[in-house]
Amino acid sequence: MKPHIPELHTCEMHTGGEPVRIVTHGYPDIPGRTILDKRRYAREHLDHLRRFLMHEPRGHNDMYGVIPVEPDHPGADLAVLFCHNEGYSTMCGHATIAVSRWAVDQGLVAAREPRTKVNVQCPCGLVTAHVQVRDGCPGVVHFESVGAFAPLLDARVEVEGAGTVEVDIGYGGAFYAFVPAARFGLDVRTSPARSLVDAAWAVTCAAKAQLELDHPGHADLAFLYGTILTDGTLGDDRPSANVCVFADRQVDRSPTGSGVTARMAIQKARGQAGMGDERRFSSVTGAVFTGCIVEETRVGDHDAVTVLVGGEAHYTGEARFRSEEGDRLAGGFTVR
Repeated sequence: MKPHIPELHTCEMHTGGEPVRIVTHGYPDIPGRTILDKRRYAREHLDHLRRFLMHEPRGHNDMYGVIPVEPDHPGADLAVLFCHNEGYSTMCGHATIAVSRWAVDQGLVAAREPRTKVNVQCPCGLVTAHVQVRDGCPGVVHFESVGAFAPLLDARVEVEGAGTVEVDIGYGGAFYAFVPAARFGLDVRTSPARSLVDAAWAVTCAAKAQLELDHPGHADLAFLYGTILTDGTLGDDRPSANVCVFADRQVDRSPTGSGVTARMAIQKARGQAGMGDERRFSSVTGAVFTGCIVEETRVGDHDAVTVLVGGEAHYTGEARFRSEEGDRLAGGFTVR
Protein backbone atom coordinates (compact mmCIF):
# COMPACT_ATOMS: atom_id res chain seq x y z
CA MET A 1 0.00 0.00 0.00
CA LYS A 2 1.40 3.36 -1.04
CA PRO A 3 1.77 5.95 1.74
CA HIS A 4 -0.66 8.86 1.58
CA ILE A 5 0.69 12.04 0.03
CA PRO A 6 -1.38 15.13 0.85
CA GLU A 7 -1.37 18.30 -1.21
CA LEU A 8 1.54 20.35 0.08
CA HIS A 9 1.88 24.11 -0.23
CA THR A 10 5.29 25.74 -0.15
CA CYS A 11 7.00 29.10 -0.16
CA GLU A 12 10.05 29.09 -2.44
CA MET A 13 13.15 31.11 -1.52
CA HIS A 14 16.89 31.06 -2.02
CA THR A 15 19.86 32.26 0.01
CA GLY A 16 22.92 32.93 -2.11
CA GLY A 17 21.45 30.71 -4.81
CA GLU A 18 20.79 27.75 -2.48
CA PRO A 19 17.09 26.79 -2.56
CA VAL A 20 14.85 26.94 0.50
CA ARG A 21 11.49 25.20 0.10
CA ILE A 22 9.39 26.04 3.17
CA VAL A 23 6.32 23.88 3.73
CA THR A 24 3.45 26.20 4.60
CA HIS A 25 0.39 23.91 4.49
CA GLY A 26 -0.60 20.26 4.31
CA TYR A 27 2.23 18.54 6.18
CA PRO A 28 0.93 16.23 8.94
CA ASP A 29 1.70 16.94 12.58
CA ILE A 30 4.94 15.34 13.71
CA PRO A 31 4.76 13.81 17.20
CA GLY A 32 7.66 13.89 19.63
CA ARG A 33 8.55 15.37 23.00
CA THR A 34 11.68 17.11 21.67
CA ILE A 35 12.71 18.42 18.29
CA LEU A 36 15.22 15.57 17.94
CA ASP A 37 12.34 13.15 18.60
CA LYS A 38 10.42 14.86 15.79
CA ARG A 39 13.43 14.61 13.48
CA ARG A 40 13.68 10.91 14.21
CA TYR A 41 9.94 10.38 13.65
CA ALA A 42 10.03 12.21 10.32
CA ARG A 43 12.96 10.08 9.19
CA GLU A 44 11.31 6.82 10.21
CA HIS A 45 7.65 7.47 9.31
CA LEU A 46 7.33 10.45 6.94
CA ASP A 47 10.35 10.10 4.69
CA HIS A 48 8.11 9.58 1.67
CA LEU A 49 7.12 13.25 2.00
CA ARG A 50 10.75 14.35 2.02
CA ARG A 51 11.37 12.39 -1.18
CA PHE A 52 8.15 13.79 -2.68
CA LEU A 53 9.34 17.38 -2.11
CA MET A 54 13.09 17.08 -2.56
CA HIS A 55 13.44 14.65 -5.48
CA GLU A 56 12.43 14.96 -9.12
CA PRO A 57 10.07 15.84 -10.75
CA ARG A 58 9.25 18.51 -8.12
CA GLY A 59 12.81 18.95 -6.90
CA HIS A 60 16.33 17.85 -7.79
CA ASN A 61 19.47 16.40 -6.19
CA ASP A 62 20.40 19.77 -4.70
CA MET A 63 16.99 20.82 -3.37
CA TYR A 64 16.70 21.89 0.28
CA GLY A 65 13.62 22.07 2.48
CA VAL A 66 12.28 23.43 5.75
CA ILE A 67 9.45 21.81 7.70
CA PRO A 68 8.02 24.03 10.47
CA VAL A 69 7.09 22.04 13.59
CA GLU A 70 5.77 22.80 17.06
CA PRO A 71 8.63 24.05 19.26
CA ASP A 72 9.43 22.49 22.62
CA HIS A 73 11.89 25.20 23.67
CA PRO A 74 10.10 27.84 25.82
CA GLY A 75 12.00 30.70 24.21
CA ALA A 76 11.37 29.72 20.57
CA ASP A 77 9.18 31.70 18.18
CA LEU A 78 9.14 28.76 15.78
CA ALA A 79 10.87 25.41 15.27
CA VAL A 80 12.02 23.78 12.06
CA LEU A 81 13.34 20.54 10.62
CA PHE A 82 15.76 20.74 7.70
CA CYS A 83 15.69 18.20 4.86
CA HIS A 84 17.71 17.49 1.73
CA ASN A 85 18.45 14.79 -0.85
CA GLU A 86 19.47 12.19 1.73
CA GLY A 87 17.73 12.97 5.01
CA TYR A 88 17.47 15.56 7.76
CA SER A 89 20.28 17.84 8.90
CA THR A 90 20.76 19.23 12.40
CA MET A 91 21.55 22.80 11.38
CA CYS A 92 21.36 24.92 8.25
CA GLY A 93 22.48 28.53 8.18
CA HIS A 94 21.18 29.46 4.73
CA ALA A 95 17.75 28.06 5.58
CA THR A 96 17.74 29.83 8.97
CA ILE A 97 18.39 33.12 7.19
CA ALA A 98 15.49 32.49 4.80
CA VAL A 99 12.97 31.16 7.31
CA SER A 100 13.69 34.06 9.70
CA ARG A 101 12.90 36.61 7.01
CA TRP A 102 9.81 34.59 6.05
CA ALA A 103 8.62 34.49 9.69
CA VAL A 104 8.74 38.29 9.87
CA ASP A 105 7.08 38.74 6.47
CA GLN A 106 4.28 36.36 7.46
CA GLY A 107 3.68 38.11 10.77
CA LEU A 108 4.65 35.05 12.81
CA VAL A 109 6.96 37.48 14.61
CA ALA A 110 5.93 41.13 14.76
CA ALA A 111 8.27 43.35 12.74
CA ARG A 112 10.21 45.96 14.67
CA GLU A 113 12.63 48.46 13.16
CA PRO A 114 15.55 48.51 12.79
CA ARG A 115 15.92 44.79 13.68
CA THR A 116 13.48 42.07 14.60
CA LYS A 117 14.65 39.21 16.78
CA VAL A 118 13.47 35.74 15.77
CA ASN A 119 14.24 32.73 17.97
CA VAL A 120 14.39 29.62 15.80
CA GLN A 121 14.61 26.20 17.41
CA CYS A 122 16.75 23.96 15.21
CA PRO A 123 17.62 20.33 15.90
CA CYS A 124 21.04 21.46 17.16
CA GLY A 125 19.53 24.02 19.56
CA LEU A 126 18.06 27.52 19.77
CA VAL A 127 19.38 29.99 17.19
CA THR A 128 18.62 33.70 17.53
CA ALA A 129 18.26 35.58 14.24
CA HIS A 130 18.17 39.34 13.78
CA VAL A 131 16.22 40.45 10.73
CA GLN A 132 17.02 43.94 9.51
CA VAL A 133 13.78 45.89 8.88
CA ARG A 134 13.64 49.19 7.02
CA ASP A 135 10.35 50.89 6.12
CA GLY A 136 8.58 47.68 7.09
CA CYS A 137 10.61 45.54 4.66
CA PRO A 138 12.93 42.80 6.00
CA GLY A 139 16.42 42.62 4.51
CA VAL A 140 19.76 41.29 5.72
CA VAL A 141 19.59 38.59 8.38
CA HIS A 142 22.20 37.72 11.00
CA PHE A 143 21.96 34.72 13.31
CA GLU A 144 23.83 33.80 16.47
CA SER A 145 25.10 30.23 16.21
CA VAL A 146 24.96 27.49 18.77
CA GLY A 147 28.26 26.79 20.48
CA ALA A 148 30.85 26.05 17.79
CA PHE A 149 34.11 24.20 18.36
CA ALA A 150 36.99 22.47 16.59
CA PRO A 151 37.46 18.98 18.03
CA LEU A 152 40.18 17.89 15.57
CA LEU A 153 42.92 19.86 13.82
CA ASP A 154 45.30 18.32 11.27
CA ALA A 155 43.68 14.91 11.64
CA ARG A 156 45.16 12.40 9.19
CA VAL A 157 42.89 10.27 7.03
CA GLU A 158 43.72 7.95 4.17
CA VAL A 159 41.74 9.15 1.16
CA GLU A 160 41.29 6.90 -1.86
CA GLY A 161 43.34 8.22 -4.76
CA ALA A 162 44.96 10.97 -2.67
CA GLY A 163 46.87 9.21 0.08
CA THR A 164 47.20 10.77 3.53
CA VAL A 165 45.22 13.99 3.82
CA GLU A 166 45.19 16.32 6.84
CA VAL A 167 41.73 17.63 7.69
CA ASP A 168 40.30 19.99 10.29
CA ILE A 169 36.97 19.03 11.83
CA GLY A 170 34.71 21.87 12.92
CA TYR A 171 31.24 21.93 14.46
CA GLY A 172 28.82 24.76 13.73
CA GLY A 173 25.54 22.97 14.43
CA ALA A 174 26.77 20.12 12.23
CA PHE A 175 30.23 18.59 11.80
CA TYR A 176 32.29 19.30 8.68
CA ALA A 177 35.73 18.30 7.45
CA PHE A 178 37.80 21.15 5.97
CA VAL A 179 40.59 20.77 3.42
CA PRO A 180 42.21 23.28 1.04
CA ALA A 181 41.16 22.39 -2.51
CA ALA A 182 44.80 22.83 -3.60
CA ARG A 183 45.61 19.59 -1.76
CA PHE A 184 43.86 17.86 -4.70
CA GLY A 185 45.24 20.19 -7.36
CA LEU A 186 41.90 22.02 -7.53
CA ASP A 187 40.70 25.61 -7.31
CA VAL A 188 37.29 26.21 -5.74
CA ARG A 189 36.67 29.17 -8.05
CA THR A 190 37.64 27.61 -11.39
CA SER A 191 37.77 23.80 -11.20
CA PRO A 192 34.84 21.77 -12.61
CA ALA A 193 32.11 21.11 -10.08
CA ARG A 194 32.32 17.35 -10.62
CA SER A 195 36.03 17.33 -9.70
CA LEU A 196 35.33 19.31 -6.52
CA VAL A 197 32.45 17.01 -5.59
CA ASP A 198 34.52 13.87 -6.18
CA ALA A 199 37.36 15.15 -3.99
CA ALA A 200 35.10 16.33 -1.18
CA TRP A 201 33.07 13.12 -1.24
CA ALA A 202 36.24 11.01 -1.00
CA VAL A 203 37.26 12.99 2.09
CA THR A 204 33.82 12.59 3.66
CA CYS A 205 33.84 8.82 3.13
CA ALA A 206 37.35 8.50 4.56
CA ALA A 207 36.69 10.72 7.57
CA LYS A 208 33.44 8.94 8.42
CA ALA A 209 35.23 5.59 8.38
CA GLN A 210 38.40 6.66 10.21
CA LEU A 211 37.48 9.44 12.66
CA GLU A 212 35.25 9.19 15.70
CA LEU A 213 33.03 12.17 16.46
CA ASP A 214 31.21 12.97 19.67
CA HIS A 215 28.85 15.72 20.72
CA PRO A 216 28.28 16.36 24.44
CA GLY A 217 24.67 17.37 23.87
CA HIS A 218 23.19 14.36 22.08
CA ALA A 219 24.37 11.34 20.12
CA ASP A 220 22.05 12.33 17.24
CA LEU A 221 24.34 15.33 16.58
CA ALA A 222 27.54 13.27 16.34
CA PHE A 223 27.91 12.60 12.62
CA LEU A 224 29.95 14.11 9.80
CA TYR A 225 27.58 16.07 7.56
CA GLY A 226 30.00 16.83 4.74
CA THR A 227 33.30 18.27 3.55
CA ILE A 228 34.12 21.88 2.72
CA LEU A 229 36.95 22.59 0.29
CA THR A 230 38.51 26.02 0.77
CA ASP A 231 40.86 28.33 -1.10
CA GLY A 232 43.20 28.28 1.91
CA THR A 233 42.72 31.95 2.84
CA LEU A 234 41.12 33.38 5.99
CA GLY A 235 38.58 35.82 4.54
CA ASP A 236 40.06 38.83 6.29
CA ASP A 237 41.16 41.02 3.37
CA ARG A 238 38.86 39.49 0.72
CA PRO A 239 36.17 36.78 0.77
CA SER A 240 37.57 33.29 1.20
CA ALA A 241 36.00 30.97 -1.37
CA ASN A 242 34.71 27.56 -0.35
CA VAL A 243 32.43 24.84 -1.64
CA CYS A 244 30.46 22.56 0.66
CA VAL A 245 29.53 19.02 -0.42
CA PHE A 246 27.11 17.49 2.07
CA ALA A 247 24.51 14.74 2.50
CA ASP A 248 24.61 12.52 -0.64
CA ARG A 249 27.06 14.56 -2.78
CA GLN A 250 24.80 17.61 -2.58
CA VAL A 251 26.47 20.93 -3.47
CA ASP A 252 25.65 24.03 -1.45
CA ARG A 253 25.20 27.09 -3.67
CA SER A 254 25.53 29.37 -0.64
CA PRO A 255 28.69 29.88 1.45
CA THR A 256 27.12 27.48 4.04
CA GLY A 257 26.08 29.22 7.27
CA SER A 258 26.89 26.35 9.61
CA GLY A 259 30.14 25.88 7.69
CA VAL A 260 31.03 29.55 8.22
CA THR A 261 30.35 28.99 11.92
CA ALA A 262 32.63 25.95 11.98
CA ARG A 263 35.37 27.77 10.01
CA MET A 264 35.34 30.60 12.56
CA ALA A 265 35.66 28.06 15.39
CA ILE A 266 38.68 26.54 13.63
CA GLN A 267 40.26 29.96 13.10
CA LYS A 268 39.76 30.72 16.79
CA ALA A 269 41.35 27.40 17.79
CA ARG A 270 44.35 28.17 15.56
CA GLY A 271 44.75 31.72 16.89
CA GLN A 272 43.82 33.17 13.48
CA ALA A 273 40.69 35.04 14.66
CA GLY A 274 39.54 36.51 17.93
CA MET A 275 36.59 38.28 19.47
CA GLY A 276 35.03 40.82 17.12
CA ASP A 277 37.04 39.78 14.07
CA GLU A 278 34.79 39.63 11.00
CA ARG A 279 35.53 37.34 8.08
CA ARG A 280 33.85 37.00 4.68
CA PHE A 281 33.24 33.76 2.81
CA SER A 282 32.03 33.26 -0.76
CA SER A 283 30.37 30.37 -2.59
CA VAL A 284 30.24 28.93 -6.09
CA THR A 285 27.65 31.60 -7.01
CA GLY A 286 29.76 34.45 -5.67
CA ALA A 287 27.35 35.00 -2.77
CA VAL A 288 28.99 36.22 0.44
CA PHE A 289 28.26 35.43 4.10
CA THR A 290 29.95 37.21 6.98
CA GLY A 291 31.12 35.56 10.18
CA CYS A 292 32.14 37.23 13.43
CA ILE A 293 33.01 35.71 16.81
CA VAL A 294 30.82 37.40 19.42
CA GLU A 295 31.25 35.21 22.48
CA GLU A 296 33.57 32.63 24.01
CA THR A 297 31.83 29.70 25.67
CA ARG A 298 32.11 25.97 26.38
CA VAL A 299 30.44 22.91 24.89
CA GLY A 300 31.14 20.00 27.19
CA ASP A 301 34.94 19.77 27.44
CA HIS A 302 35.48 21.89 24.32
CA ASP A 303 36.43 25.55 24.18
CA ALA A 304 33.75 27.03 21.94
CA VAL A 305 32.54 30.27 20.40
CA THR A 306 29.28 31.85 19.35
CA VAL A 307 29.44 33.18 15.80
CA LEU A 308 27.26 35.86 14.23
CA VAL A 309 26.63 34.87 10.60
CA GLY A 310 25.07 37.25 8.08
CA GLY A 311 23.49 36.87 4.64
CA GLU A 312 20.45 37.65 2.48
CA ALA A 313 17.51 35.53 1.30
CA HIS A 314 15.09 36.24 -1.54
CA TYR A 315 11.71 34.90 -2.70
CA THR A 316 11.32 32.95 -5.93
CA GLY A 317 7.66 31.95 -5.79
CA GLU A 318 5.01 29.70 -4.28
CA ALA A 319 3.87 26.20 -5.17
CA ARG A 320 1.19 23.57 -4.60
CA PHE A 321 2.37 20.01 -5.05
CA ARG A 322 0.12 16.97 -5.33
CA SER A 323 0.22 13.34 -6.41
CA GLU A 324 -2.01 12.22 -9.29
CA GLU A 325 -3.59 8.76 -9.20
CA GLY A 326 -1.80 6.35 -11.52
CA ASP A 327 1.49 8.27 -11.62
CA ARG A 328 4.12 5.67 -10.80
CA LEU A 329 6.76 8.38 -10.46
CA ALA A 330 4.73 10.50 -8.05
CA GLY A 331 6.82 9.51 -5.05
CA GLY A 332 9.96 11.08 -6.50
CA PHE A 333 13.13 9.82 -8.13
CA THR A 334 16.72 10.88 -8.69
CA VAL A 335 18.99 10.78 -11.73
CA ARG A 336 22.76 11.29 -11.42
